[in-house]
Amino acid sequence: MRKKKTENPETASPELAPPEPVRLTQLSHGGGCGCKIAPGVLEQILAKTAPALLPPQLLVGIETSDDAAVYQINADQAIVATTDFFMPIVDDPYDFGCIAATNAISDIYAMGGVPLFALAIVGMPINKLPLETIKRILEGGESVCARARIPIAGGHTIDSVEPIYGLVAIGLVHPGNIKRNAGARPGDKLILGKGLGVGIYSAAFKKGLLATHDYGAMIASTTQLNTPGIALGCLEGVHAMTDVTGFGLLGHLVEICKGSGVAAILDYAALPLLPNVIDYAAKGCVTGASERNWTGYGKHVVLDKNRFGDTERALLTDPQTSGGLLISCAPEVVTEVLSIFLQQGFDHATVIGEIAEGKPQVTFSKAK
Repeated sequence: MRKKKTENPETASPELAPPEPVRLTQLSHGGGCGCKIAPGVLEQILAKTAPALLPPQLLVGIETSDDAAVYQINADQAIVATTDFFMPIVDDPYDFGCIAATNAISDIYAMGGVPLFALAIVGMPINKLPLETIKRILEGGESVCARARIPIAGGHTIDSVEPIYGLVAIGLVHPGNIKRNAGARPGDKLILGKGLGVGIYSAAFKKGLLATHDYGAMIASTTQLNTPGIALGCLEGVHAMTDVTGFGLLGHLVEICKGSGVAAILDYAALPLLPNVIDYAAKGCVTGASERNWTGYGKHVVLDKNRFGDTERALLTDPQTSGGLLISCAPEVVTEVLSIFLQQGFDHATVIGEIAEGKPQVTFSKAK
């Protein structure tokens, strides 16, 4: 009977440890809406483009940097078309897919529209990511579209250096219900639908400092569909609407002011914040996009340096991924607007300031 060969422990091959799971955020140079080209650079690029064909049916184009294009097809219907995609803000592939899809569909709601269907935009480093990981990203996006009650009807895929995912979103809106980021009027109240701080959370996550419960708060906020936009589009007293994303609260409010030819006054103390955001910002958890944002539009913002230090400015310029709706509405519909938000589970929605006459800029109410 042959004896079983025993290996010399000194010469035996060591067992290979299972490979470490790939962290999505380590494969990208930026994440979420913080990947956006800086507002100042984008403005220069668009200023040099040749004038495009502008048919009368194109109700909304690039003239005020609005959330989506709108094209009228008959007296009662207009198509709302938008696209949004970015690199991972989190490592969990399913969460990444959910966030990216929610963010893309948000632009339809921000115009007062109802989403119809979506097309997927997928760029993945095939040789670096397991196919199961890519599948989970797509499943996350599909789950959000199911909640929005729309199909993903197609799309396009490429082999890319960094992971990229997003959607083309198509919707419908009545031409009379279109809400633009222009149209705000002096005396309007400003309402923000979600808490601020997603960019700061993402910076804390990359540094390994984000607490588990705060990660949960980030996912809950970034995957909450901005469905109140449909009902808000039907309110005559809502004069302007946009969603707060990569340019931060100040950047998107500056766009409202420039598009409407008005000024805005913010109450810093009234701003809704995600839990512990100030603490993370004070620890240096700030994205590079925050400083780029300030460079791009800071000339339109009046900040008292005695009241607003680096932490406060970082919050105001913090790039929001899948952020909240920003509303400019008549004072008499404020209660109705807040009620619509609360009925749909947006418990951070609150009045944060008002619109005033003056050159397009943002100032702050004096401390009481």
